[in-house]
Amino acid sequence: MSNEAPTRSDSAVYDPDLRPELFDAILSKRVVAFVVDAIIIVLLMIPAALVVFIVGVVTFGIGWLLYGALFAIVALGYIALTLGGPRSATVGMRLTDIEMRTWNGGPSFPLLAVMHALIFWFSVGLLTPFILLVGLFTRRRQLLHDLLLGTIVVNSAPLRSFEK
Repeated sequence: MSNEAPTRSDSAVYDPDLRPELFDAILSKRVVAFVVDAIIIVLLMIPAALVVFIVGVVTFGIGWLLYGALFAIVALGYIALTLGGPRSATVGMRLTDIEMRTWNGGPSFPLLAVMHALIFWFSVGLLTPFILLVGLFTRRRQLLHDLLLGTIVVNSAPLRSFEK
């Protein structure tokens, strides 16, 4: 019996010691991506609010009940379509050249993206934004919701050259 740990495929493991370029400036890029995505979501709420207004008029006011959930509907739809899409990145993440991957290197998918956003919102809401400091103490610069879901955020350019 060997004392060596089993080796895993390099394509499935993102080791910050072997591939530090995957994690360079990840936390600052995530902040910029978050701000860009927040602006996009607020802008998307304008046409969504107009649609809800028209639905409310057609349904004699019943449709206006959707206003209470409008932010969640727009934000989760945006997250599911972008972060859960084939590029595994929101528009803000693409702008900063980062993307989210699963613990074994797979791309994100819509349900995982929505769960990622929900756990982020609830954890920040319940535990204050100081939970974001977790990223300063993890080797892969993972935040609390990344650790809970088994996801990582990496730089896209080095990842693409690594996967070739």
